[in-house]
Amino acid sequence: MAASDQLLVVIDAVARRTDGESVRIAKDVLSAGAATKVCLPDGPEEFARALARRGSRRPVVIGDDRALLRAVSHLHRQRELAACPLSLVPVGGALSLARGLGVPTGAVAAARAVLDGTVRRLDLLVDDSDGVVIGGLRIPSLPFAVGSAAADSSPADASARPWLRTCQSLVRTLATRPSRVASPTGHGPTRLRIEVDGETLVDLHQPVEAVSVTPCAGGSAEVEVRRLSVGAEASPLRAVGRRVTVSGADFRYRADSVITGPVRTRTWTVRENAWGLTLPG
Repeated sequence: MAASDQLLVVIDAVARRTDGESVRIAKDVLSAGAATKVCLPDGPEEFARALARRGSRRPVVIGDDRALLRAVSHLHRQRELAACPLSLVPVGGALSLARGLGVPTGAVAAARAVLDGTVRRLDLLVDDSDGVVIGGLRIPSLPFAVGSAAADSSPADASARPWLRTCQSLVRTLATRPSRVASPTGHGPTRLRIEVDGETLVDLHQPVEAVSVTPCAGGSAEVEVRRLSVGAEASPLRAVGRRVTVSGADFRYRADSVITGPVRTRTWTVRENAWGLTLPG
């Protein structure tokens, strides 16, 4: 049997607790179609050790968006991400990122995609602290709502019509976003300098309400800045580039499902085709 037909199935602890039936179904489908080794890590350290000991097996994560992010982050830190395609069976409460990537959210369909799908190369945002962002980031770190987060945290699908996906995401975001966005600490708008490929998009004299950075097609990221306006609402500023730097007053940001900060400066760089994910053919 070829190495690609041998699977390391890593079942996240949260998935086992929240939806054991979906976990069982996915495991049965995978076991029927390939030689599998199943790991049941109880925490992040055991999760990382399971991936490190995968050998020639192809890793399959059964879990939610956070489990996928954990796997991508670990392989990136080990500098093994480019050469180790991942597969995902989404199980859990936070699945908007998986859905946006094009992974089926049903246990049977997702498991069959692992067996019969193809690896698509996807872009990644990497920051200057070696952190990774799969789907996108937002400043300030607005509260996360599972049911309405797809527009904020889902990346454009790099495999088909990426600009259409990006436009649809922006339409959903603008349709649901309140006209004024308060910071989570209640301190109001933030003064930030936002640079895209070395060019200043917004400087410290212009308060901003919200900033989003999302990977899009061709190894670039789309940056949207909503400025504080008096009277008529100002149109968002948009730019596309490979390197985005935000600096100024202390700020927090939400990258995928994780809140980071406060920090005073952070730079994100797009890594084109940085990782592979198995998706339906």
